[in-house]
Amino acid sequence: MFDDTYAPKPAGHTASLRNAQPFLSVRNLTLHYGEKQALRDVSFDLYDQEILAFIGPSGCGKSTALKCLNRMHDETHGVRIDGQIIMHGQDINSPDIDPPVHRRRFGWVAQKPNPFAASIYENVAYGARIHGLMRNRKEMAAHVEHCLRRAHLWEEVKDHLHKKSGHDLSGGQQQRLCIARALSTKPEILLMDEPTGSIDPVATAKIEELLLSLRDDHAVVIITHSMMQAKRIADRVAYFHLGELRELAPTEFLFSAAQDADARAFVAGRFG
Repeated sequence: MFDDTYAPKPAGHTASLRNAQPFLSVRNLTLHYGEKQALRDVSFDLYDQEILAFIGPSGCGKSTALKCLNRMHDETHGVRIDGQIIMHGQDINSPDIDPPVHRRRFGWVAQKPNPFAASIYENVAYGARIHGLMRNRKEMAAHVEHCLRRAHLWEEVKDHLHKKSGHDLSGGQQQRLCIARALSTKPEILLMDEPTGSIDPVATAKIEELLLSLRDDHAVVIITHSMMQAKRIADRVAYFHLGELRELAPTEFLFSAAQDADARAFVAGRFG
């Protein structure tokens, strides 16, 4: 298991994390799909106003770990989870936790944009409506605008909110619409599984700028296969290998002085 106590105290935003209380704590997380072990004794903390990037070879457990945080494995047949994930002082897998209520604390953005086959407005309003977050149409309209502005999309779609479907937008716009939709339920943590993996470089730059602005009032966990992206936006980076979290460190340190040999080889592009 990794040990990040060796890391020098970083400067700037990441330094403030060392003085904060964890927003979410994962301890000795182990997961089996039937007889196959997918995660082994994974432990890490997540802090508010942090972007934490998961990196590592394909099939190493990144997505599996991400889905544990908002209990997306609940309906997966044959899954067994051991260990603890503590949020707001409670184990999220406790019988006292209502899974739908817990999941509302998280916004999810997948690799491929997946807007609803509905208007731009309805894509954003849907989640807030089913959770009863707005009292009337005026509040809902203001909320939809707020989410689209946060997603840096408002100026591009404000004249077409009810006329265009989410499917009518470009790939990059669709992904920002999905981020606006994720924000509509007022989540505390954003989970992103390669959110720029299927869009072009210009759209990717817009998403990265957006994520840096969302960090002001969210914690973000992002899976990325782009080492340059991790360098640009992450406060800390977690390296996964064969179901284990091998190393977790401030971004600059992991890329310049990783202790784990496989982590050094991976970020140098020698395998993966």
